[in-house]
Formats: sequence, C-alpha cells, structure tokens
Amino acid sequence: MLEEPLKKVIGPATAKVMAEHLGLHTVGDLLHHYPRRYAERGELTRLADLPLDEHVTVVAQVASARIMKFRGGSGQRLEVVITDGSGQLQLVFFGKGVHKPHKDLLPGTRAMFAGKVSVFNRKLQLAHPAYQLLRGGEDGETVDSWAGALIPIYPATAKLESWKIAKSVDTVLPSAREAVDPLPPALREGRGLVPLPEALLKIHRPSTKADIADARARLKWDEAFVLQVALARRRYADTQLPAVARKPKPDGLLAAFDARLPFTLTEGQEKVSKEIFDDLAAEHPMHRLLQGEVGSGKTMVALRAMLAVVDAGGQAAMLAPTEVLAQQHHRSITEMMGELAEGGMLGGAEQATKVVLLTGSMGAAARRQALLDLVTGEAGIVIGTHALIEDKVQFHDLGLVVVDEQHRFGVEQRDALRGKGKQPPHLLVMTATPIPRTVAMTVFGDLETSVLDQLPAGRSPIASHVVPAQDKPHFLARAWERVREEVEQGHQAYVVCPRIGDEEPEAKGKKKSPEDEAEKRPPLAVLDVAEQLAQGPLKGLKVEILHGRMQPDDKDVVMRRFAAGETDVLVATTVIEVGVNVPNATAMVIMDADRFGVSQLHQLRGRVGRGSAPGLCLLVSEMPEASAARARLNAVAATLDGFELSRIDLEQRREGDVLGQAQSGVRSSLRMLTVIDDEEIIAEAREEAAAVVAQDPELEHLPGLRTALDALLDEEREQYLDKG
Repeated sequence: MLEEPLKKVIGPATAKVMAEHLGLHTVGDLLHHYPRRYAERGELTRLADLPLDEHVTVVAQVASARIMKFRGGSGQRLEVVITDGSGQLQLVFFGKGVHKPHKDLLPGTRAMFAGKVSVFNRKLQLAHPAYQLLRGGEDGETVDSWAGALIPIYPATAKLESWKIAKSVDTVLPSAREAVDPLPPALREGRGLVPLPEALLKIHRPSTKADIADARARLKWDEAFVLQVALARRRYADTQLPAVARKPKPDGLLAAFDARLPFTLTEGQEKVSKEIFDDLAAEHPMHRLLQGEVGSGKTMVALRAMLAVVDAGGQAAMLAPTEVLAQQHHRSITEMMGELAEGGMLGGAEQATKVVLLTGSMGAAARRQALLDLVTGEAGIVIGTHALIEDKVQFHDLGLVVVDEQHRFGVEQRDALRGKGKQPPHLLVMTATPIPRTVAMTVFGDLETSVLDQLPAGRSPIASHVVPAQDKPHFLARAWERVREEVEQGHQAYVVCPRIGDEEPEAKGKKKSPEDEAEKRPPLAVLDVAEQLAQGPLKGLKVEILHGRMQPDDKDVVMRRFAAGETDVLVATTVIEVGVNVPNATAMVIMDADRFGVSQLHQLRGRVGRGSAPGLCLLVSEMPEASAARARLNAVAATLDGFELSRIDLEQRREGDVLGQAQSGVRSSLRMLTVIDDEEIIAEAREEAAAVVAQDPELEHLPGLRTALDALLDEEREQYLDKG
C-alpha cells in the first residue's frame, strides 16, 4: 500500500536517510520523488554547465587517471580526468581510498559520478565522488538492471546517490498499480491523459522520450487540479459565510469625498472600484486581491471602499507593514479627506468620520483615545500596524479589512484581524509587487483578482541606468553630479543602501552571502555612505538618514522634513520601499543594487517620478559585466513593466522564494508543476476545479480526489488555506 512506511520495504538505514535528507516517509512519497532528468545511455553530461557548490550527478567518460605522491612523500592521491567530449572535470581521491577507483576508472570507462562541485586551482573538481560504472564491474554488477536506454537521475544528496534511490524505487514500483486516481474519469479521458499508475511507471522507468512526456503531462495535471480544488472549496466555503452587505448612501460620505476630488479617477480605478462595490453589496464576505503597479492609485481605490463601508454604518481597518507606512497612509488619507476626516470636531463636515492611527509605539494617552474611538464607533477608519491585531483592540462594527503589501503579513495576522468583526468582515488585499497571473492563481487562489495597470495622469516616466562602479569609476562620480543637478533644479533625491551600518561585525552571527565571500566586500551601509557623501561629492547639500532601527518619532520627523522639501538627499535602507510618496523627489541612487531582488528594485524605483518632473534611477553595482547579477540589473533598467519584471524574477529565482514561506504548503506540493511554464494547465485546472466543486462541494462522488486532497492538506496546510 502507498501509506506503508518505507522502513518496512527498503530497510531502516536507507529509509532513515530518505526521511532526514529528502523528506520521504512512505511508499507513496518515494513514488512521487520524480527523476530530475534522464541520461541517455551513451550520452554524456555537459560538464561546462555544472553549478558550483551543488550536489550533482553526471554521466561521463574517463580520459586519464594517475596516482600522484604528495610532496614529502606522505601519502598519495588519485587524479582522474573525466570528459563529455568537449569539456573536462577533475576528480580527486585521497589516501587509502585510491585503490578501488584506480582499478575501476580506466581510460575509456563510462560511469555516473556524484558529488559536490568545487573549484581548486581555478579548475572545477569533484573531491572523492561516489561513482557507478555503466559497464559491468568486476563483480558482475551493472547498472543495466534498468534495461531502458534512459537512465533516471534523481534529486539526490551526499548521503544517498541517485542510483541508490533508483534501486529503492525499483523495490516500490509494483505498488504504483494501487495508486488511486484523483482525476474524475471524464476529465482524464477528455484531455487524453494516461491513468495515474501508468504515469508513475513511465516517469520512473521510461522506454522512450514519449513515455516521459505522457507521464509529465499527467502528473502536472494532478498537482494543478488537486491544488485548485482545495482553493475552489475555500472560495465556495466563503460564499456560504454570512456578511453584512455594505452599500454606500447616495448622498453620504463617499459622494461628498468624490465631489471634492481635484482630479478624475482613471478608467482602471473606476472599473476596479465597481468590482469592489459589487462585492461589498453582497451578503457573503468579499475576498479580493488588488494588484497595481507602483503608483497606480491603489490607495485611492482602497480609501473609497473604506468610505463606502463607513457610509453603510460599518468601520474599516487598514493594516500596513511598517510604522513609516502606517503614518504615511494616515497623513495622506486625512489630507485627501480634509474636513471629512474631522468627525465630532469643530469645522468637521456633516457626514465626517474620525480617522485614527494605531501603532505599537504610540504614547499611552493617544493609544487609549484611539482604542476608545474604535470601540464606540466614533472612528470610522483606523490605520495601523500589527498593533491592530492585539487582543485589547475592539471594534464597534468592523466591516472591511484592507491589508497593504500582503506579502509582508503571515496568514495568521490577516486571520486575527478578520476575527474582530461581529460577522466576517469583507477583505481587500493590496500589493504593489506585480504577481504573474499563475502565481496569483496558485498562491492567492482563494481571492478574486483585480488589476490596476494604468498610471494616473501626471505620473512621469523614470529613466533607469546601471552604473558599473568597478569597471568605470567615473560613472559613479557622474551619478553624484546628476544628484546635485536635480537638487539645483529644486528637486530631491534618495540614496538607498542594503544595510544600516551600526551592526557589530561578526557578533550578529550572520552568515555572509557567497557574493560577500567572493568579493570580500561588506555591503554598503547607510551611516557610512551618508557621511562620505556629506563630506565628499554632496558636500553643502542637506543630507539626512532614515532606517528601521530609529525611534518611530524620529523616523516620522525625518520623513516630514523630507516631504516638506527641507532635506535635499535622504540616505535610507529599504524602509522607503513601499508607499512613501514625495512627488518632489526625482532621483534615486541604489548602492550595491545587485544585493536587492528584481521586485524590490522595481518597488524602490517607484518612489521617484511621482510628480510632474521625470524620474531618474541609477543602479550602482561592482559586479562584473558577465555576471548573473548584472544581467538582472540590466533587465530592471530595460523595462518599467512590473508584470514583465515579475516573470523575470520568477525565472531567475527558485519558485519557493517567490511563493514565500507563508505559502510553504503550496510550494512543497509542487514537484512537477512550474508556475511560470505551466500557466495554461493552471488556468484550465482552475476552471475544471470550480466546476467540480460547484457540482459536488463535499466531493462525495469522487473518493480518489478526496484522498488526494487529504494528502495535500495535512494539518498545517489545511490551516493555511482556512485562514486565506
């Protein structure tokens, strides 16, 4: 049976390594541990493409082998050179371990080699690799027990080589016939997919490349479909929950706000607002993801939704990831609303409400007043950090939760705030990190999606350039001249650095990144850079600093001074990444730009060009021209399209990073599916899943699907999806 523990089938020692290093515990787990690739018998692995510092399995031919004595005669080593026909790789064996490989690895011999790729004397090498001959060894053991022409290469570890995993798979493969098929028969037949037992046999022991293609097509569908059924059931369950319908009054707060707007909304803002108002008018909770390019006017859309809810007698809460951003939102929302935000005050408009701020660092008196305004219903709108989630915070009637920058919040935090309504409140999740459609369907599949892709009138284009500080130092000098020119024209600039600079070296116990080790260069720091600029290229300008470890009040003072135009240059960490809005800031210099991700660079760049003057973003890097890091920076400089960049980001990073830790359940269930390449399958699976769940929400007639769903949704993931 597929639930049987591996230790009963393949022996306790191998099973222990599989559990500890590969997370495989049952026969079913091993059957779903698919080969990473296949070596064709007679075909050699391209050695030039091997990744450094990773455990690899290669098929190659021995070119030469010789025993060398160490200087001073204390022992010997065997040096073997293997080739793929064009490139070469050196293997070394030391000490007593040289005799067997010296006998086995004769020139002309083909074998599989497994080990970690390192560099020695500027050459790639494998030290003491494990190997398996591809012709009979002296004891007659051969790899030809896999009679096929295609040799599966499994994701392996130093403790367990690919060919040993293959041997264990041989032992459990007969159990594949008992695999229960999760796909409804009509769906499987309609799409011409092979049955699951056949797919498992073909993925592990293919006779032809067509077998591999059949198996992959089938197994990708399984993953996409089971995950989308889980999300469709979530969406279905949400439609069964009660919520208070919130419809704005025709002559209420929203109408008064719209009447005082000095500009017209973009078509996109109108369209998305309508989607949101339709959701708010329903008697089950809205679950909507609002994606918008940096500066597309998401805050305006969210504010109008909050005003509609206040109009309808409810309260709205906006959750921001940092104090700087919460204060910024509070400031801009009260400014936009004017006397409409002065409920209960002299001079407040008739329909006005109160807008309160709640953060962890507020003084006791201000905090007490804010809590009182919330519990009495005096405050219609509250903007805060995770301080909003604390038990002490009680609402009079919470009708809408707006979560800004979703990826900064765990699902639990979202859930805690939603639990504060008398009935489940409506939920609007916003992100300025463009998410490829497939990731939105996979990770945020329980939310309906709205996209704002138009920039409001008055936003200016941003020119972006890479500044190669190492190759062309005069380019960096020119960058500082450009900053001075912007300031002379009455504008302001940001300089962004990867770290603060008052950390004790080594004491933090932080591991250095490979780039640091390779370059032996510490990341540039705000405190150092600010000092160097103030005394050097930007001497005479007003330079201030902003970073996450400053006191909240100090941060606010610095931000206010910068917003008021009293500071010329703000040297900051990524604390300015999200939501900071100073239209007069036109230039940004990002130091060590290669240390930031693609999406983060795009976010940072969105802080300039927010007014009528064009923006300038300079990406400073010391990485060499040919490096992957520079290629990433060139991609960012080449386009302002966040959705295009999010695809590049996803292609360059492992999907696990993009899907994020909060979504780890989703990630660990994807073995065959890649969310970028399999967009079509995911979209089709979503439609099929919605149809299946609408017909049979409890899956009573599909026991195989029910079983697969239970396997996907172990407790941890079930909780994650429940909280979505």
